[in-house]
Amino acid sequence: MHSTQNARINQITSSTLIVGVDIAKFKHVARAQDFRGVELGKPLAFENTQDGFELFVSWFRKISTESGFEDVIIGMEPTGHYWLNLAHFLRGKQVMYGVVNPLHVKKSKELDDNSPTKNDIKDAKVIAQLVKDGRYAVPSLPQGVYAELREAMKIRDHLTTDLCVVQARVHNWLDRYFPEFLTVFKDWECKSAIQMLSLYKLPHELVHVPDETLLQHLREAAKRGLGLGRIKNLKAAASCSVGIREGSELAKMELKLLLTQYEWFHNKLEELEFKLDELLKQIPHVQQVRAIKGIGRDTIAGFLAEVGDISQYRHPKQIIKLAGLNLKTNSSGTHTGQTKITKRGRKRLRALLFRVMMPLVAKNAAFRALHEYYTERSVNPLKKMQSLIALCNKLIRVLFGILKKGHEFSEEKMIQDIPAELPHAA
Repeated sequence: MHSTQNARINQITSSTLIVGVDIAKFKHVARAQDFRGVELGKPLAFENTQDGFELFVSWFRKISTESGFEDVIIGMEPTGHYWLNLAHFLRGKQVMYGVVNPLHVKKSKELDDNSPTKNDIKDAKVIAQLVKDGRYAVPSLPQGVYAELREAMKIRDHLTTDLCVVQARVHNWLDRYFPEFLTVFKDWECKSAIQMLSLYKLPHELVHVPDETLLQHLREAAKRGLGLGRIKNLKAAASCSVGIREGSELAKMELKLLLTQYEWFHNKLEELEFKLDELLKQIPHVQQVRAIKGIGRDTIAGFLAEVGDISQYRHPKQIIKLAGLNLKTNSSGTHTGQTKITKRGRKRLRALLFRVMMPLVAKNAAFRALHEYYTERSVNPLKKMQSLIALCNKLIRVLFGILKKGHEFSEEKMIQDIPAELPHAA
């Protein structure tokens, strides 16, 4: 499928049946028309089920056969995640499909009837009209290892978020029942601190446990760096603790539950890290990317999870646009407004690139030199945030060159190329 609007328009001919589908959670609505906008057949409402999808396919194929169309294109509005089932089904049937921008649907719905009325039947027609005008995009549904990577990174985000919640709840528990604990153990997540908490005893109970018993329990987790001095300090802190004593039985149950959750999340994250390593081994040139100073495994996995198979892109500008890092201008006549990024792409990809850029500028000599040049050049110097945006685009081009063409990254060559690739160098 071609990427320019003219190419998409040229693909729709007099022999093309255009179908617009308004997506919902349980039931979708479809309308069909030809390249002139003449409606064909009656609107179809079909359910988000196997039978519903089969009914939809037989419906538009019947119209196509009766009207003499040679091919068909399905357009749909990507409503949440509800469109994915239909998209995967159509891909399995080798039916051409595309998605239209929901913003375009909203702004175009008054063109035919001059009315802001919204309903599923009307929206399906608006979607078909947008497809006719070439205002659609062909989505990149990840397949194979890239689909696995996207799911793995989604799971990782969920596990990390849930782990942070558990960590905050343990802090909350300590603040209520043993606020002095962190004066003895600087970090409750170290092995010795968790081992002590796993006794599930409140301060007024801890002071009555013999020192040798506590020391033996601690050394089951950490055999070095712990002695009776640490035990005595802990018991001294417990003896004058201002922690709450009421509801102690359920308080200990709460701590046990939190530590169990903490251990479970850590174990699952370790399993996931192993799976990520195995997945990345299946993708060509990943090791060359990992050789770049400042680029880690999680960055590469997150980038490929969002972008998918790099071979489907012809130019890095397509990925820049996918990330919403392409520029927009606001000018009229003699007025020239600010130039900003569109932010119309995948925000997770954009956030990933920004997160990696700060350590990359700090650790990688080439990106640091380019950042200094952008911000300190005498002609058109950039602000720091503008420079980081430009460097994010540079990183996309670097990753594109390595992953698609197998190029080797060289800090020295990149530094030498700075004046050549930036013609306004002072």
